[in-house]
Amino acid sequence: MFSTLSQRIDKAVKNLKGKGRITEINVATTVKEIRRALVDADVNYKVAKQVTDEIKEEALGRKVLINVEPGQLLVKIVHEKLTALMGGEEEEINIEGDPAVVLMSGLQGSGKTTFSGKLANFINKKRNKKVLLVACDVYRPAAINQLQVVGEQIGVEVYAEPENKNPVSISQNAIKYAKENNHKVVIVDTAGRLAVDEEMMKEIEDVKNAIKPSETLFVVDSMTGQDAVNTAKTFNERINFDGVVLTKLDGDTRGGAALSIRAVVNKPIKFTGTGEKMDAINVFRPEGMAGRILDMGDIVDLVRRTEDMFEKEEMERLNRKMRKNQFDYDDFLSQLQQIKNMGNLKDLIGMLPGMNKVLRDVDIDENSFKPIEAIIRSMTPHERQNPAVLKEGSRRKRIANGSGTSIQQVNNLIKQFEDMRKMMKKMNKMTKGGKRGFANLNPFG
Repeated sequence: MFSTLSQRIDKAVKNLKGKGRITEINVATTVKEIRRALVDADVNYKVAKQVTDEIKEEALGRKVLINVEPGQLLVKIVHEKLTALMGGEEEEINIEGDPAVVLMSGLQGSGKTTFSGKLANFINKKRNKKVLLVACDVYRPAAINQLQVVGEQIGVEVYAEPENKNPVSISQNAIKYAKENNHKVVIVDTAGRLAVDEEMMKEIEDVKNAIKPSETLFVVDSMTGQDAVNTAKTFNERINFDGVVLTKLDGDTRGGAALSIRAVVNKPIKFTGTGEKMDAINVFRPEGMAGRILDMGDIVDLVRRTEDMFEKEEMERLNRKMRKNQFDYDDFLSQLQQIKNMGNLKDLIGMLPGMNKVLRDVDIDENSFKPIEAIIRSMTPHERQNPAVLKEGSRRKRIANGSGTSIQQVNNLIKQFEDMRKMMKKMNKMTKGGKRGFANLNPFG
């Protein structure tokens, strides 16, 4: 989403590269370009002006340290200010109560129902709490059915009253049902509504007053740009929500809403959603998002996702096989499946520092793994468990024919796999010598 903004800021900062020191003239030029980049990315003009004024003031007030170039210092300052702009620290959702009640609000088409499912899945798995989803959209014909499909997909019960057209009584009855059936968290999915629709806005006010939720979330489609910020402001004035959810953050848009919304409504962004998968939900980290905009990556979030997806027992089993140099194609295929389940591949790789430039014009999706999977699945069980036998050319030719790939593609995969095994073996030897040996590891030697 932020690729264009990243390019523009990177280009602006380059004006300072090679300069011996920061001056009012060269900083003013750079900051002016950053402001333009932010406004073009659909960041609220007042917000863009405020943050760039702070960047300029901070830059002129700091002395350039020895061995730190002005360009590097400015990137650090921009990172700090963008982080502060988006809230500074990540903020937890409040799911304390008996039961805790989470009220979802937002515009039509913002992705509330899908996100309600994602949140239920997140709380169920990460917080180990029994969740009840409540269908309170009494206007959209397929709304109840959609939530029931989502609930079935994630194994979470859905409460619905198809004949009842009163969201207030539905939500109250659902909470009573939750108490009787030991549900610890109730997520109320409401109808999408326009901020100018007085009757609909009064309805969600009534729902909130009736159920007194521990958390009210405003779900906003990141692709709606500056309109999303204005709508959030109106909703906040009416229902005083606790936090914002940004959906469709993997879309191809300018993304300024994500940068502006905290500053305008003074409410934290708590979650982001990417894609349709039920595990495509992330706790919002202002520091990580700022890092990704500046192509510094977000290693913390990447590690979190990795730890969440890979079972501890499975990792220990693989580590034992790696130490014995027994890692085979079955293990490799298993890891590919795990990586695919972690979410959008381009989004994941973009968490690595410097990868925005590499991925700028590259289309990466789950289909990227298909030739690899086809090649491995065309191997016999004996071949997958004994990679050494694939030295035979006849086997490689048969695998290429069976997978619909070329012999060159098969050869490339086998070579990459063998290089990976050699690296594992080398790392194992070096780590036996302790930290000193590992520190001297040369992966290219």
